[in-house]
Amino acid sequence: MNKNLEIAIKASIAAGQEIMNVYNSDFDVEFKEDKSPLTEADKKANAIINSFLIPTEIPIISEENKQLDYSERKNWKLCWIVDPLDGTKEFIKRNGEFTVNIALVAHGKPILGVIYVPVTKELYVGNVQKETAFKTVIENTSYNFDKIVEKSKKLQPLNKVQDVIRIVGSRSHMSKETLDFMEKVKIQRKKESKIISKGSSLKFCILAEGLADIYPRFAPTMEWDTAAGQAICNASGIKVIALDTKNELCYNKENLLNPWFICNYEGEF
Repeated sequence: MNKNLEIAIKASIAAGQEIMNVYNSDFDVEFKEDKSPLTEADKKANAIINSFLIPTEIPIISEENKQLDYSERKNWKLCWIVDPLDGTKEFIKRNGEFTVNIALVAHGKPILGVIYVPVTKELYVGNVQKETAFKTVIENTSYNFDKIVEKSKKLQPLNKVQDVIRIVGSRSHMSKETLDFMEKVKIQRKKESKIISKGSSLKFCILAEGLADIYPRFAPTMEWDTAAGQAICNASGIKVIALDTKNELCYNKENLLNPWFICNYEGEF
């Protein structure tokens, strides 16, 4: 297995274990300047991930790290993009729909992605260059990488729309524009649609698994919300297309805010 991928997997699982320690306790909630919530789990998971990634000597963009000016970042050929706890609102609600997201980006494109779901111990992995994406369950802490691959299930997205269009949307951030788009798809396709609500980067995961047809996101996201999910989707044949450029999302931009995007199989919509 790719060495950086091994490191990302180890980091995500270790962070997930610490997140569960906080999840199963009484924890306080702070609020950042942008009014988004922050917990001890976010901070502890970030510290653990940093401890794994810093020795790689590849620079890190993390939601919970201090953001460097673009003048320092613009010449990076490689970087990690990390959300130590994606879905903090879901974590606070204790609904289990939160993840650890770690991606490796080369020249603005995600090439490796790991998403770990601490509550279910599900691990989603994508290697874009090898065009491989898989899912497995980490049953205990004494895992080894051969067993991870051996017990994994290849991610198989749907390559054509079914009779009912399954549209995945945010559990906590559903916008009017997203709802309008869902209605437009229903009319254009002359098919019934079903909305599947999911928190965090799980929306990318269920698309890569073939459990949904399309994920439209017409609301704000940051690069750390999408990089790992895009790597997993790209590795399984799914595109993540920006509405403004009609190109795939790119990373380590001057502004780390993503444009609105649509995620689906090979531009089917």
